[in-house]
Amino acid sequence: MIRWWVLSLQLAELFVSSVVHLLYGFYIFSSAVAGDLSQALNECLFKANNTNVVVKEDVPKGTSTNVDSLPPIVLVHGIFGFGKGKLGGLSYFAGAEKKDERVLVPDLGSLTSVYDRARELFYYLKGGQVDYGEEHSKACGHSQFGRVYEQGNYPEWDEDHPIHFVGHSAGAQVVRLLQQMLTDKAFEGYENTSEKWVLSITALSGAFNGTTRTYLDGIQPEDGRTMKPICLLQLCRIGVIIYDWFDIPWLKAYYNFGFDHFNMSWRKIGFRGLVDGLLGNSGPFSSGDWILPDLSIQGAMQLNCHLNTFPNTYYFSYATKRTRKILGITVPSSILGIHPLLFIRVLQMSQWRHPPDVSPPYKGYRDEDWQDNDGALNTVYMTHPRLPIEHPSRFVENDSECQPLQPGIWYYKIVEADHILFIVNRERAGVQFDLIYDSIFERCRKHVFRKDPPTLPNEAHH
Repeated sequence: MIRWWVLSLQLAELFVSSVVHLLYGFYIFSSAVAGDLSQALNECLFKANNTNVVVKEDVPKGTSTNVDSLPPIVLVHGIFGFGKGKLGGLSYFAGAEKKDERVLVPDLGSLTSVYDRARELFYYLKGGQVDYGEEHSKACGHSQFGRVYEQGNYPEWDEDHPIHFVGHSAGAQVVRLLQQMLTDKAFEGYENTSEKWVLSITALSGAFNGTTRTYLDGIQPEDGRTMKPICLLQLCRIGVIIYDWFDIPWLKAYYNFGFDHFNMSWRKIGFRGLVDGLLGNSGPFSSGDWILPDLSIQGAMQLNCHLNTFPNTYYFSYATKRTRKILGITVPSSILGIHPLLFIRVLQMSQWRHPPDVSPPYKGYRDEDWQDNDGALNTVYMTHPRLPIEHPSRFVENDSECQPLQPGIWYYKIVEADHILFIVNRERAGVQFDLIYDSIFERCRKHVFRKDPPTLPNEAHH
């Protein structure tokens, strides 16, 4: 009887979670469409009413040169995210990119693995055809080559023209892996890459050490890779396969999960290929080459084994938290302050218990360490890389405490916010939005230098 009661509760939770996620996805999509239609209508009306008006702006002499000399700040989105050019005029970073003249917002695979996204990010910046690597492509069952960037967004990128990176959620791990790839000279035809190509990394709710949410959503805690037969991720898997199989050009131009290199279109695999994918015999979900296995504790530890914190790079991290302790019990810190998409997960993650019949993911694991969370990631494990080896770090309450910044150390702050407070909807974060992003951009522009006396990297030879 108890077993049936537990099963009924699990199915009810799965139904509620599925409906909430679908409604939120529809809300985002419809908001983007409505915004585009409104903008198009306004442009038509403006042109009709101002056909004879010519507006000429005076650009101060030397402005473009000054802007071009600044190292770009690259904003890297997280899971289910999107870059500039997707979802119409909607901004994943809620317009934060407008706070600086030299910001890039790449569109990477929203569900592709950390590895694949790091490769895509390199070619987005340098230009050329994305090369996922022969060995990796064969092992994961997808094409070696992907999208072509005829013109890189920062082709001059090198040690003398380094870049600031800001990664949200899984985007932080993408940037760390990219820096390691630069160190390992992992890009064919580019023998001069090094870790010094990256000037600074800032993480906003960074997924450094995995999250217990992956297990709540359906990843098996036994291996951190495979999925439970019935779970939210199985529904996600089926939806993504069907979406990519139909391969509707205008729809995928509007939003793309990033699995084009797996060739799941009906034009290439036919109906039999669709059935094969749905049965789990082919595609990214069968090979494990997608983002969720990288976000399990085991997957993150496997990644971290190969990722270093470098002595010439500046690191800063904002860990988010929406829980508090009452009489020693971790509970959500508010009801109205947590997004409806995340409230159930904040509650579940705060009460997380690792299955007693399953070996813990690492020696010294304790459930209580993983209970504070923001609805997607666990707070303590957002601060800096901790597993399997803890990297140098320093807790910061006020920015003035860490001036000047020292390279090779993860400075981190803990912010009262859920996982999506600082993306998509700017109004929701209010004043906090400007405080966070202003401090990030100010740090990149004024407080992070590589040389002594302080000199912007692009001005090193001036």
